[in-house]
Amino acid sequence: MARCSFLGLGVMGAPMARYLVKAGHKVVVWNRTQAKSEAWLEAVGSKKANIANDPAQAAFGSEFVFSCLGDDPDVQSVYAELQPTMGGGMVLVDHTTASADLARQLDEAAIKKGALFVDAPVSGGQAGAENGQLTIMCGGRDEAFKKAEPVMRAYAKQITHIGGPGAGQQAKMVNQICIAGIVQGLSEGLAFAQNAGLDPAKVIEAISKGAAQSWQMENRWQTMVEGKFDYGFAIDWMRKDLRIALEEARANGSKLPVAALVDQFYADVQDMGGSRWDTSSLIARLTKGGTGNGEGGE
Repeated sequence: MARCSFLGLGVMGAPMARYLVKAGHKVVVWNRTQAKSEAWLEAVGSKKANIANDPAQAAFGSEFVFSCLGDDPDVQSVYAELQPTMGGGMVLVDHTTASADLARQLDEAAIKKGALFVDAPVSGGQAGAENGQLTIMCGGRDEAFKKAEPVMRAYAKQITHIGGPGAGQQAKMVNQICIAGIVQGLSEGLAFAQNAGLDPAKVIEAISKGAAQSWQMENRWQTMVEGKFDYGFAIDWMRKDLRIALEEARANGSKLPVAALVDQFYADVQDMGGSRWDTSSLIARLTKGGTGNGEGGE
């Protein structure tokens, strides 16, 4: 079993770190809010788990350092603190959804210190993390991925090595671009059905096994119709992810008119007070509904 550290115990990181312990690994955790680390340790209740006062202390002596943070500045800050303990064949795995440029910078910095780096953003939301069923898109050198992949199995159902440093982050951008268009289409379809006086349940029954089928339809149509949006990934985080994707698109010459439009629709929902509603709340701007109070995050 490996000596691991996990940095960032949000709604995604806390269960991921718990699954590492469950798999038998020795885990030291750190979170900016110490109370979260203490609560995590108490809930895990394992002699193989411990908490640290700062990222460097958490990573000291670790073979694998995992992180799941907020945005590029958060990752940069934490990795700056890791510099004194980085090296000796250590493998650093960042699960944050961040920019591809930052991933490449972190890879280069790790190599200079004798360490390895994998950018490994995840998909599956809070439920996927809680159930140990995340999908992980990885970028990095072959050696780094081969070492990290068996340990990540503790909390993943699918792990794919997309390519070199930054490729994992770019794949996550594709994921978010696709989700944005799917949720908007589903929102418009459900709002149309309601305005036409149709029974949404019967409509979904009719179309959900055909070409319109999607995970969002199967898992979110009913809560969308009910105006309940506290089921996972928050709009604040989705807008962060779309911002990163749109910046990357400008850099590589891609045209993302739908993603850009949906990003503005999410801004409308934020203005309605829905910053912490989940991403399915796009329908709220079409129906003026919504009672969500979601706490979904990265």
